[in-house]
Amino acid sequence: MNYDIIVIGGGPGGYVAAIRAAQLGFKTAVVEREALGGICLNWGCIPTKALLKSAQVFEYLNHAADYGIKVQGGEADFPAIIKRSRGVADNMSKGIQFLMKNNKIDVINGAGKIKKGGKVEVKAADGTTKEYSAKHTILATGARSRELPNLPQDGKKIIGYRQAMNLPEQPKSLVVVGSGAIGIEFAYFYNAIGTKVTIVEFLDRIVPVEDEEVSKQLEKSLKKAGITILTKSEVQSVDTTGALSKVSIKTAKGIETVEAEVVLSAVGITTNIENIGLEEVGVKTERGQVIVDDFYKTNIEGVYAIGDIVKGPALAHVASAEAITCIEKIKGLHVEPINYKNIPGCTYCSPEVASVGFTEKAAKEAGYEVKIGKFPFIASGKATAAGAQDGFVKLVFDAKYGELLGAHMIGANVTEMIAEIVVARKLETTGHEMIKAIHPHPTMSEAIMEAAADAYDEVIHL
Repeated sequence: MNYDIIVIGGGPGGYVAAIRAAQLGFKTAVVEREALGGICLNWGCIPTKALLKSAQVFEYLNHAADYGIKVQGGEADFPAIIKRSRGVADNMSKGIQFLMKNNKIDVINGAGKIKKGGKVEVKAADGTTKEYSAKHTILATGARSRELPNLPQDGKKIIGYRQAMNLPEQPKSLVVVGSGAIGIEFAYFYNAIGTKVTIVEFLDRIVPVEDEEVSKQLEKSLKKAGITILTKSEVQSVDTTGALSKVSIKTAKGIETVEAEVVLSAVGITTNIENIGLEEVGVKTERGQVIVDDFYKTNIEGVYAIGDIVKGPALAHVASAEAITCIEKIKGLHVEPINYKNIPGCTYCSPEVASVGFTEKAAKEAGYEVKIGKFPFIASGKATAAGAQDGFVKLVFDAKYGELLGAHMIGANVTEMIAEIVVARKLETTGHEMIKAIHPHPTMSEAIMEAAADAYDEVIHL
């Protein structure tokens, strides 16, 4: 039962750490208390994208006439949509099991807890415990839905994201509290299949981490689709005693009551750092996160932490990158710290949202003199042919050196397009280099080249 590396948590941080460790010759084990793939694969990133695809197909059917196609009938089969989503998640989880076996990684089922002296205790579902030892232990225990005192989740009328993707019946009405990626994606999904949706956001705009122009465009698009949006608003209380929940909302105009079958709390996450041995071993934490160095080492020799439980964006691709960096550093390879200013963020509603780097406001606040380039999809031949003219690409450049500071996109397929910007920023590409990089026509990605050209007054199609 001795290992070089034991990873506690089998999500996109944990299982990636285990695979990379095995590739580098470490004898490796993963401890997982539920299902390999973690929240992302089983109850987050993957199954939600399956739900969103069903919503998109349903929207295509409803707008088939716009494309010259006659369709008879068509309705959303909610149980079948949920079943498909769960099937996608289950198949992906089996894929992770195959990867573990293929890389000769031991999977230990149960709840892991670090102990002094490089020991890891695992408590199985039946309550029995077994102890293992490792030279290096990596904590990758992830996070769960955050609960607010005035929004206690009962799993039925007030729910978190986990219940939102597995409801037994489609609600006729839904209040979504919070307009980050999770809230927006569920709001889009349920609205698209016929649920009356209201979004409540405490701040003055939805998707508040995004560029202000993106927030404005998304609000316009979602309202056009029939979603009610209340910004500068706060849920005071929820009365769940009746058939419909009565949501009391403090708005700029006063108290407003909205009735809904279900209330979805999408106000962020809480890290899973309880009962994993941090206090007993002496691992330092701050504000619910484990303190680590640039290579994810804690203050305790041989103990590391990655993913949602450390400082940084709580995103699957970040956890995976941290996992690889951590393992390669343990191996003694030459490794550079992750540049957290070049992490892409995506929201998979319709239109999609994707961004990386500085917003225009943040760049100016950081002291940059900026050049802004913007290209609307209404001027894109591909977007027009596809019937997807909502949105734009906005690029932020340093006026002095031409450095690409940030990119902010809203529109069809932009979650695929953002990777080009991440690579460009990694390679320190300038605005003029982007203009001269020939993009294929007709594509949505041409908008990136055109936006760069717009920043330097060289745009052709505006």
